Amino acid sequence: MTKVRVACVGAGYFSQFHYDSWARMDRVELVGSCNRDIKKARATGLPAYGDLAKMLHETQPDLLDIILPPLAHGMAIQTALDAGIKTMICQKPFCNNLAEARQMVVKADTAGAHIIIHENFRFQPWYRAIKQALGDDKIGILQQVTFRFRPGDGQGPQAYMARQPYFQKMDRFLVHETAVHWVDTFRFLLGNPIAVYADLRKMNPVISGEDAGYLIFDHATGVRALFDGNRHLDHAADNLRRTMGEALIEGTSGIIRLTGDGAVKLRGFACEAEDVLLSADHWNGFGGDCVHALQSHVIAGLLDGTGFENLADDYLTVIQIEDAIYKSAEQGKKITLEDL
Repeated sequence: MTKVRVACVGAGYFSQFHYDSWARMDRVELVGSCNRDIKKARATGLPAYGDLAKMLHETQPDLLDIILPPLAHGMAIQTALDAGIKTMICQKPFCNNLAEARQMVVKADTAGAHIIIHENFRFQPWYRAIKQALGDDKIGILQQVTFRFRPGDGQGPQAYMARQPYFQKMDRFLVHETAVHWVDTFRFLLGNPIAVYADLRKMNPVISGEDAGYLIFDHATGVRALFDGNRHLDHAADNLRRTMGEALIEGTSGIIRLTGDGAVKLRGFACEAEDVLLSADHWNGFGGDCVHALQSHVIAGLLDGTGFENLADDYLTVIQIEDAIYKSAEQGKKITLEDL
């Protein structure tokens, strides 16, 4: 195989970043787009389908990119497995719940298929730079990590309607749809947590789920990570969706700072001056072109044998942590995470 034949199911708001990325890859051939509103599939400029099974039969892709909300994941995966598809990328959050996600993983394993979860935040260039800096021991003994999530898109009755209106109807929102990005990113940077405490609340009365809250993760090394999220508030950035907030990674000999322009800066302990580890981002697309980074990673895995991050069986841990977060919020206490 010198080129990977890719078909996509889903043509909603976020799919634009998927289609654009695939179109920029020399080693990819886009063969079809499927959406229940076939007009949206046609708008991609690809052979358009309203039926997934028919598209898979007629186009015979090597890879199916599932760009759908969680409600549709199970059916799309099952249809792909029935068609003999061996590689899928599936948008996060993966499936409706842990039980369904586990069921899909078992079915894929039985069929000898791979499901890679499209969890792209760990592929954002600033988190790769932070990971490298931690590996290079730039800040001594790591003690605390903080991310302040401030996208500024949650106010008023029209919140989310222009971009992803189904957000308003999600019973589990801030964590299930959004903070799950940082659950995975904290795992990428720090490893699995051993306990979590959550305090969640709903600020906008027109939505179903929570849109603000604090998540505190304990790690076996003694590190604590804080996700401080509020969709009503903003941060200093020309594009609030670039980093969606600001971060501090604090150690005994220095601090790494992520700013809203995507820059990563290092300040030594008791110093005022900062060194730039990663310059500000100027990509006009989403999140430092992290969609392209993830999809390129998958293509390299298929064609070069370099392996995959974010395989679905590993991603089950993220869903387990998410469930523990909601349990903590309901019970008002810290939840110990076992068997992760």
